[in-house]
Amino acid sequence: MSANTIILLILIGLAAGFLSGLVGIGGGIIIVPALVLLLGFTQKQAQGTSLGIMLLPIGILAVMQYYKQGYININYVLIVALAFVAGGFLGSKLALSLSDERMKKVFAVVLFIISVKMLFFDRPADKKEQARGTTIQATEKNNEKG
Repeated sequence: MSANTIILLILIGLAAGFLSGLVGIGGGIIIVPALVLLLGFTQKQAQGTSLGIMLLPIGILAVMQYYKQGYININYVLIVALAFVAGGFLGSKLALSLSDERMKKVFAVVLFIISVKMLFFDRPADKKEQARGTTIQATEKNNEKG
């Protein structure tokens, strides 16, 4: 592995980690395109490598910071994590059955749909919903303590 490749990998990891901590994105949106465009990975190689990177130890420090501030509901995390395992298995089975060209198109369409929705169709949460979310977090945090 060349020094340039190592530097690119470090930069990809820093960007993905920073954006993951900042806005909760990283793997699919940063790492996969960077591996394909900068390092010449196939779509499947990039997706597999990204999944390998996303193991728990990578995000543990960011998770701890959010948990300390009361922004993580452990019950929700466990449920979604278990579902994520099942979904990851099923999604990988489908992805591996498709060609790299088709996977690139699927990936691009998913990113496009998400970006259009976020740009044009998301409405800001009203103050009542925000207050309710804060109350739920505080109640759950108190329940975990007591």
